[in-house]
Amino acid sequence: MSRMRVSARTDERQPLYLQIQEHFKQLIQLGAMEDNDKFPTEKALMEQFSVSRMTVSNALTQLAKDGWIYRIPGRGSFVSPEYRTKADESLENNQLDVTDVKEHIERASSRKMIGFVLPLLEDFFAIRLLKGINSVLQNTDYYVSIVLTHNSKEREKEAIQELMKNGAVGLIIFPIDAETYNEEILVLKLRKFPFVLIDRYLPGFETHCVCSDNWMSAQLAVNHLWELGHRNIAICSDISIHTVTVDERIRGYMEALKQKGSMINPALIVTDFQVMDLIPTEKHPLYHYLKYRTATAFITLNLKLGLNISSIAKKLGINVPRDLSILTYDNPSSEIDGNPTFTHIDQHEQEIGVKSAELLLKLLNNQESVTEPAKVIVKSALVVGDSTGAFSAKE
Repeated sequence: MSRMRVSARTDERQPLYLQIQEHFKQLIQLGAMEDNDKFPTEKALMEQFSVSRMTVSNALTQLAKDGWIYRIPGRGSFVSPEYRTKADESLENNQLDVTDVKEHIERASSRKMIGFVLPLLEDFFAIRLLKGINSVLQNTDYYVSIVLTHNSKEREKEAIQELMKNGAVGLIIFPIDAETYNEEILVLKLRKFPFVLIDRYLPGFETHCVCSDNWMSAQLAVNHLWELGHRNIAICSDISIHTVTVDERIRGYMEALKQKGSMINPALIVTDFQVMDLIPTEKHPLYHYLKYRTATAFITLNLKLGLNISSIAKKLGINVPRDLSILTYDNPSSEIDGNPTFTHIDQHEQEIGVKSAELLLKLLNNQESVTEPAKVIVKSALVVGDSTGAFSAKE
C-alpha cells in the first residue's frame, strides 16, 4: 500500500538543502521510492535542483543521519528500510492502546485499491497531484497504489495489467507522452472498467478525463510577454507536437499572436526534439537559439526545459530577466518557497488530483450523473515571478 503524508506548510523560507530533503522524504513516504532504490547521482541532483554540490551533499548527509537513506562508497545512496519504523515510533509516542491499533489494522486491510499510473515522479507537479488525490481518499475505504511507467508505452501497458491483476477496483492514469494512446487504455473503455485520465483525452474515443485548459493557458503566457514588449516569443517543447496537450498549447499560442495582428514565425515554434541528460551545453537543441538571440522570450511547455534554458543563459552570460524572459508551465518551487523564482502557468495540479479522485469515486459508486464520459476542465492561472521582464531593445 502506498501512503501519503502531507508535511505542514510553513511561511518561513527554508534553506535549499532542507527543501531537497523534504522532496525525497515525500517521495519515499508516497511509495514512489521503495526500499533499497538507488538515488540519482550528486551530479544529476545538482542539475535537477540547480544547486551546488555542497547543497546536495548536505541534504544527502542529513538524510543518511536521519535514517532515510544509506550510502555505499563508490556505489551511491539508497533508500533505507529503516524509515518504516518511524510509523511505529509515532504510534508509541501517541500511546495508542492495543484496541486502537487493532481497529486501525482491520480497517486498513479492508480498504480497496485505486491504482495511480503516471510517467515520472521527479518534480512538485506529480506530488501536488498526489496530494489532491489523497485529500479525497484519505477518509474513505480506498487507498492509492502508485506505479511509474518512466514514459514507456510498454511499461504503461504492464502497469495497468499488474494493477488490475492485483485487485485494483479503479484507475487514475496520467498517460505517457506519445502520439497514439496505449491500446490497454482502449481495452479498459471497452470492458467498462472505472478509470479517469489526467491531462489527456482521446480524440474520437471519449473517456472520463480531468484536464487543464491548455489552449487558454498558452494565451495567458503570450499576453503577459506581449504586454512586457516582447515580439519574438518562442514556444518550445521536447514532446511531439502531435500529443493533444502540446497541440492545444501551440494552437493557443498561435491564436494569441493572430489576435494581436502578428505574423506566425515557424522558426519560433520549437518542438519534437530530445534532450539527453548531462549533455554538453553547446549540444543542447536550444543552445543556438539562445546564443544568437533568436527570441527575446521563451515559453517552455514543461519545467525541465525552463530550467535548461535558464542554465544555458547563465553560461552564455545572458541575464534573466534583463536580457531574456522565461515563462514555464508549472511551478518548479515547493509550497514553502516565498515569491516564485519563475513566472509560470499554474495548472492547479492539486485541484486536478481532487477532481480526478472525486470523479472516479462517482464511477465506483455507480452514480447516474457520470454514465456519459465527463471531461472536466480546470482553469489555469498566470503567476508572475522573477524570470520575466520588460523587453529592452539593444542599440
